[in-house]
Amino acid sequence: MLDTFIIDEIRRRERERVREERPVLELPLPPAPPARSDDGTERPEQPGTPGNVVIIDYTG
Repeated sequence: MLDTFIIDEIRRRERERVREERPVLELPLPPAPPARSDDGTERPEQPGTPGNVVIIDYTG
């Protein structure tokens, strides 16, 4: 009979292999309109602000 560590390692490697082979869909999204302040003037983008990214995760 196989050791529990070996069985867990085989399962972990199988999950990693499936994750690597899973196709990834990237949707082209139109650019967001420029942000405007209350007085109607444009504000510069703030560093660290997330862009147009959509992640759909069907695992779990």
